Amino acid sequence: MTKFKFPDHISDRILDLCTSSETVSSLLAREPNFSPSDAWNQLYGRHALKKRSLGFGKEEKEEEETLDGSGEVDSDGQGLTTYYKSPPTPPHSPRLAQEHLDRAEKCGKWGSKKPSELFLQIYHDALCTLDDDPLRGMVSPPLLGTCGTVPLTIISVIPDIARHMANLIYRAKHEIFLATNYWQSSVASTYLTNAIRDLNRRLASEAQFSHENKIALKILYDRGTPKQLLSRHQIVSPDTYTDASTIDLPHPDEIPFIDMQVMNFHTPIVGTFHAKYLVVDRRVAMLQSNNIQDNDNLEMATHLEGPVVDSLWDMAMISWYKHLEPGMPCVDSPASEAWGREKEVEETGVGQIERKVEVKRLAVTQEPPTTGTTTQATVTPKVPQNTIEEPHYDASMAVEVARIQTSLASKLDPGRSVVETHLQAVTRLLNHTQNPNFTADPLAPDPVNNPNNKMTPYLFLPHHQASIQGQDQNPEPVPMALVNRAPYGLPNHSSISNPQNAAWLSALRNATHTVFIQTPTLNAAPLLPAILDACNRGVQVTCFVCLGYNDAGELLPHQNGHNEMVAHQLYSSLSPEARQNLHYYWYVGKDQTKPLVQSKGLRSCHIKLMVVDGHVGIMGNGNQDTQSWFYSQEINVMIDSEEVCETWMKGIMRNQNTAIYGALDKEKGMWLDPDGKEADGVIGVDPGGRMKRWAKGAVGAVKRVQGIGGF
Repeated sequence: MTKFKFPDHISDRILDLCTSSETVSSLLAREPNFSPSDAWNQLYGRHALKKRSLGFGKEEKEEEETLDGSGEVDSDGQGLTTYYKSPPTPPHSPRLAQEHLDRAEKCGKWGSKKPSELFLQIYHDALCTLDDDPLRGMVSPPLLGTCGTVPLTIISVIPDIARHMANLIYRAKHEIFLATNYWQSSVASTYLTNAIRDLNRRLASEAQFSHENKIALKILYDRGTPKQLLSRHQIVSPDTYTDASTIDLPHPDEIPFIDMQVMNFHTPIVGTFHAKYLVVDRRVAMLQSNNIQDNDNLEMATHLEGPVVDSLWDMAMISWYKHLEPGMPCVDSPASEAWGREKEVEETGVGQIERKVEVKRLAVTQEPPTTGTTTQATVTPKVPQNTIEEPHYDASMAVEVARIQTSLASKLDPGRSVVETHLQAVTRLLNHTQNPNFTADPLAPDPVNNPNNKMTPYLFLPHHQASIQGQDQNPEPVPMALVNRAPYGLPNHSSISNPQNAAWLSALRNATHTVFIQTPTLNAAPLLPAILDACNRGVQVTCFVCLGYNDAGELLPHQNGHNEMVAHQLYSSLSPEARQNLHYYWYVGKDQTKPLVQSKGLRSCHIKLMVVDGHVGIMGNGNQDTQSWFYSQEINVMIDSEEVCETWMKGIMRNQNTAIYGALDKEKGMWLDPDGKEADGVIGVDPGGRMKRWAKGAVGAVKRVQGIGGF
């Protein structure tokens, strides 16, 4: 593969673009007849960029703007295993000079908190990739560096994430933008379609709404079709999206107060739309790891508020590409302008209103949790779970938390005897729709006497909770940045230079103490030498990876191998001393004591997270695999906050048993049970000869397209 040298400075053009007041969003507000692609091309197309060429050297070439982020260097697309013992793709340079950090700081609107040096180093490297083509970042440059808050993080199975999505949909006042890679008619999708129908009923009961004043709903997903060889963005007809066997969305006749438009987006051949997010009323957003389907995955979602929502809204418009019919009602109502003025009044305690189409009251006897580590709310057993058979929509995030946490509390009969322990409730949650009869490992510890180790699906940040319990203040926003990548369709390894990849590599290069990575798959060729280099410098690198995740697909040519092979090769490439700095684990479910290979469909993990030196976190859609590094559209948020990262890490550690039971043997580079045996059903570190690997890979590729493989 051709070695690629990342740009190493922020050009005058990028500084000019990032400090401009013009964005795709602002131009859409001013020019209602524009499509997002019209707005992008006017601001950042080839001719627009030529006018902004401030300080370009003669050697820098122009590239035709195609609004697909595909302008990349040539590559021979050959095998990548030679990267193992070569330096990281970005050159090892000395720490950025202070003027470079100052330049990066000017390229964002950070709120009242100054970004840390580590954050600015990573952000600087991400910005450098945009000089040839700003669309690699999939957001208007002035909105790359921003700020916001993280009032809620969810680390749980898909139904728990769908429950919060359903609440946000039901609370919508003006517009909803929902995007996912794979939408499948399922229990997960039913939470959302129930919420859409119930939102329509709510609107019908509110006098101010009429058929001329509807909520706009845009849904974007990826189901590749031959038509996308001609146009990547295909508007989906009601006949297609109402098919109960595939998508099963409501028919427009069912929801007259909601104007729904559905799009299928794919960049042929392999440029998957892998993004997963929700933006409601341009005031709140969710960024998540999960698709809309039923499986056994543990997933992660982050609820975001503040100016960062404008960045995600702008990215959603760019992804939509075509004319918005109808337009978005909040096009001229940015979150940044409302921040600090529109404070949603959230009530807690007795008398909290619950919405379930008609108004009811929720039996909450005491306040919900008051810290991010409290596991159970003190509530009556009458609090029902939000299910697809009986939806419940809470007007307060605090009561949502109480409802979810209560579902995992030990259950007592009238005689005060335990009828369901916390661990049994965890097993019920992890089984949900997929494995109703699967049981917990009898040796798995029940943290009945250790409240700090109980599974806690919904994690409130303590500092946000303080603000919603009577104190008249908004949470202070923290520095954030979107570090995305655009889709790339050609099956080669050219599309390497983008903010996502640069951020991950820069994080490993600039870390001084610790790097934590959780991902379903880890095999991206540019990442592996960066991990080795960090370990050789003495940085403690911890990787939580899912055993067997999409093994077959990762054995295809140019995918760089399956998880077991990569872990073994990483350990084999380190000296005995440096090997002690690499801590590799296979995912272990909260009710288990050993990793279960993903092909069994029992306990898998799909979380995508990196935390560096305890205070810079990157989460979102991107896996650490070849597909996410070179082809798919990915959306990720980078956050500079010790508080947020600590909350994330506590949730990661307490909601799985990976750190207790999943460690690989550092000398052998593999996981072994106490009897020295590998996990049942694994391929092993040696998957066999080329033809055998490719045959397995073909099977995996088919499963991915069908939505039943790891993606």
